[in-house]
Amino acid sequence: MEKQIRETAKELLAGKKVDVIIGYEQGTLPLQATPCFIDNVDDADKLVWNAFCSQNLAKYVHDVIHRHKESQVRVKPEERTKKIVGVVARGCTTRSLVIHLQERQYSRDEIVIIGVPCTGYVSKKKAAIRVDGAEILGSAVSGNDIVLTTAGGDTTAPLQELLSDSCLTCRFNNPIIADVTVGEPAPPMNVDAEYHDVVKFENLPDEERWAYFTKEMAKCMRCFACRNTCPSCYCKVCFAEQSQPNWVGVGVDDTDVQMFQLMRIFHMAGRCVDCGACVEVCPMGVDLRKFLKKLDKDGFELFQSRAGADMEKPPILSSFAMEDRQEFIYEPEEHA
Repeated sequence: MEKQIRETAKELLAGKKVDVIIGYEQGTLPLQATPCFIDNVDDADKLVWNAFCSQNLAKYVHDVIHRHKESQVRVKPEERTKKIVGVVARGCTTRSLVIHLQERQYSRDEIVIIGVPCTGYVSKKKAAIRVDGAEILGSAVSGNDIVLTTAGGDTTAPLQELLSDSCLTCRFNNPIIADVTVGEPAPPMNVDAEYHDVVKFENLPDEERWAYFTKEMAKCMRCFACRNTCPSCYCKVCFAEQSQPNWVGVGVDDTDVQMFQLMRIFHMAGRCVDCGACVEVCPMGVDLRKFLKKLDKDGFELFQSRAGADMEKPPILSSFAMEDRQEFIYEPEEHA
C-alpha cells in the first residue's frame, strides 16, 4: 500500500493535478509518523503508511488552502490562483474533509483525495503503560505484533491491544469519499462496542457523572493541544481568546477550565468524527472522548446522523426536518 501511495503521489505531481501532497513521513521519534508536505516528484518516496500514522491530516488541508487564499487577497482578481491539495486520507480524515466541504471552507475541486483503508493506529499512551512508563527508544511492527524497545530490552505485544480506542470501534475505517483509492478495503472493526462506555456513563447518577467530569477537567492545563489538532477547530479567533465578548477567562481556575472544555465539546456536536486526535495529543491524559462520543450517540439516535458520513446529508445543526424529535427540547429532564 505504501508503494501505491508513492506512485499515486508521483502521478498527481508529475501531471500537475495537485500543487502539494499532504501525507506522512518517517518520524524522528518512536511510535510517531510525521505529517509532511510533498511538492515535487522526487520527494514522494518519503511517504509512508503504517500503524504510527495518527494525525488527522484534514487539519493541514484546511490550513494550507486558507493560507493560500489569504495570500491572494492583494492579487488582482484575474491573476488569482487556486491551491490544489492532495491528501492521504483514511476514513476519519475523509469524514473531516466532508465536514469542511459542507461548511464551505473550500470547494471540492481544491482537493484530491487519496483514499487509504485503515486498520488503526497505535496509541502512545497504551504503549507507555505496556512498558510501565519506561522511555520508549524504538518501535517496530512485526506481523500482528509490535516490538517496543526500552533501555531494559524489548517488549512484544499484540498490535491490536495497543490500538487507539477510537480505532477499535471505528465504523468508517474505509474512505467515505476519494478520487483515488489504494489497497483493499479494510475489515470492519468492533462496531457493536462503539457506545458501550457512553451507555455505562449515561446510567450513572448525576452526581457521579459530574464528579467524573470535574476530576478529568482538573487535569487540564489549558495548553489548547486538543483545539489545535482538531480538524473541526478552524476559527481564526477562538472563543477562548475573544475579549469582546469575553466568553471565558484565560486562567486555569476550575470554572474557566470547565467552561472552556464544555463550550469546545458542544462546538463539536455533529462535527466530531472520533479520530482520537485530541486524546492522543493531550499531555495530561484528559478523557475527552467519552463526552464527545456522547454527543455522537445523541446525534445518531435523535437525528439519524453521523458526522461527515454522507456528503449529501447536511450537519445536524445546519438543517431542520419536520420529523425531527422534539421531546428533548420541551421536556429536557426526561432526556438528561
